[in-house]
Amino acid sequence: MNDETIDQERAAELRDKLADELKEAGFIASAQVEAAFRTVPRHAFVPAGTPLEVTYQADSAVVTKKDENGVAISSVSAAYIQVAMIEQARLEPGMAVLEIGSGGVNAAMLAEVVGPNGQVVSVDIDPEVTDRAIALLDAAGYGDRVTVLTADAEHGIHGFGPFNAIIVTVGAWDLAPAWLHQLAEGGTLVVPLRMNGISRSIAFRRANDHLVSTSAVVCGFVPMQGAGQHNDREFLLPDPHGHTVTLRFDDGAPDNPSLLDGVLAGDRSEAWSGVTIEHGVSFADLHLWFASFLPGFCKLAVEEGSELAQERKSWFPFAGVRGDSFAYLVVRPALEGVGVEFGAGAYGPHGQEAANAMVAQIQAWDEQARNRPEPTFAYWPTGNTPAVPEGTAVLNKTHGLVTISWPTG
Repeated sequence: MNDETIDQERAAELRDKLADELKEAGFIASAQVEAAFRTVPRHAFVPAGTPLEVTYQADSAVVTKKDENGVAISSVSAAYIQVAMIEQARLEPGMAVLEIGSGGVNAAMLAEVVGPNGQVVSVDIDPEVTDRAIALLDAAGYGDRVTVLTADAEHGIHGFGPFNAIIVTVGAWDLAPAWLHQLAEGGTLVVPLRMNGISRSIAFRRANDHLVSTSAVVCGFVPMQGAGQHNDREFLLPDPHGHTVTLRFDDGAPDNPSLLDGVLAGDRSEAWSGVTIEHGVSFADLHLWFASFLPGFCKLAVEEGSELAQERKSWFPFAGVRGDSFAYLVVRPALEGVGVEFGAGAYGPHGQEAANAMVAQIQAWDEQARNRPEPTFAYWPTGNTPAVPEGTAVLNKTHGLVTISWPTG
């Protein structure tokens, strides 16, 4: 922010208040991370003019750069996920840490946690981002405690490492082999991993020939650029009024999307699950369950003016394609007005079957995964093939595969 008119006393007050909130919510768990968060002036790393009340909100990311289409490509991540990921890394004084994706404030907190005998290297592919991070870290007094480099981390960071922890602060579709090579024995890799379109910040540690999760946190990040970039496939479906519905596939797009031509001109089908949830209760694990087990899983986006856009409060942007039809997650009032029931709306010649398939997965989630411990995530580099037990989801990646094992019993 670098604005002399900023009320420093007010900023410190809001920072302490936010630290208290993050501690109470469980995102801050250690004294080291708490001290780092209370010390680093978060407002010094956001764009000038950003209100202090926005800067010091738990779940507000602040965009620092957009591309030519107005899409965010760099940001100061939300405070809750920054501290949560640092906690996931299990840092100690004197450790060496690599941050992939620069911004400044996160690197400053890392420097506070590992102390003067530690090492923090922050790398970004965009020279504009690294120039900004260097300037802001210098101004905040961290210029000699953080090394900022411009490079594509997909290829490794030459001349540095091994690292006790690698923290990736951009959305990654896969794990670069270079990261595993530069991770010290017993080290932790924390990465916002995209799994069929759904992201979790996962802390991985080595277990013989693969990596196993020690924790996972719901998150959202701008996607990675460079060699590790992964582009979704999009299918545009026109509705009868000239508006567009988009189906966006992270992976597993149908081989013959032309089967969906004209699908929105037909009648709508629906099915209801009997599964309810109170307002304000997270069901993020249902999204991950869909990504694991719902065939043809994709994200749904609608153009303003379409019929679906007018019904926005009754559906969520998760869908599943089944041949010439697709279903999407819908809700209706339940629990005497204090909650909703999950169901599926659908279009296509076999829309009812598609809706029924989605409802079956909602019911399976309710019976097998809801209100249970989080699943275990594992990453198997190419050449290490796991014996996959029944009920484990397998997602193929470029350099290996991911397994998602949901607790049983």
